[in-house]
Amino acid sequence: MATPRDKYKKPKLEHQSEQIDDNEAQSVETDDRISLESSSDEEMTTVSQHYFGSIEDDGFSIRIIENMKEEYGLFVWPSSIILAEYIWQQKSRFSGSNVVELGAGTSLPGLVAAKVGAHVTLTDDSNRSEVLDSMRKLCNINDLNCRVLGLTWGVWDPPVFSLYPNIILGADVFYDTAAFDDLFATVTYLLQRCPDSVFITTYHNRSGHHLIEFLMEKWCLKCTKLVDGFSLLPSHKASNLSGNIQLAEIVFDTSK
Repeated sequence: MATPRDKYKKPKLEHQSEQIDDNEAQSVETDDRISLESSSDEEMTTVSQHYFGSIEDDGFSIRIIENMKEEYGLFVWPSSIILAEYIWQQKSRFSGSNVVELGAGTSLPGLVAAKVGAHVTLTDDSNRSEVLDSMRKLCNINDLNCRVLGLTWGVWDPPVFSLYPNIILGADVFYDTAAFDDLFATVTYLLQRCPDSVFITTYHNRSGHHLIEFLMEKWCLKCTKLVDGFSLLPSHKASNLSGNIQLAEIVFDTSK
């Protein structure tokens, strides 16, 4: 969600453009994205281009507007890149599915899911209107028809009752241990609404790992797949990222 991540810093871009006036632009090409950066005394934004596949296999790119100074969810974190790549690799699984991304922020995984044919609802904290507005803008610049919804974990407002996802996405949603229980409450509710639904999440393997295991047991959830996130990335993408990131698929345990 769009909340401060106090325990780790943003990864540095390998190349950055020079600071420019509001009416000027300079593009910078890296291995995986082109950044278009502008700056002022109050903010610095970057438009990054993220590529998936190639022309031969119906590849595409997604443009993301990032805020390089704000310490909330308007930055593409490594977990989002890994989850988005996984969606691309499993595109046939996502095509035609109803997908909900929790704590979407810059929404890269959800936008990739929409691009491969999923029906996507992007959600983030209902109290962060600036993040929700940014998500709508991202849908427009990528010419994608996603639903954008304010959804606060653990709060049972009407919007949550309208969701029936086959697949729930969450990139780096396990960063604030105080929010874990509310997150699992929301995930469990959504998983129970659709038989055979799954929660696919990427997260840094931090000190909260044992709490995650405890809450999965509490909420009758089980992990059906756990892999090293970097093993999913092409080498040119992996070389630009760092951290200990895992991808997990979690389902509701009907045996309990």
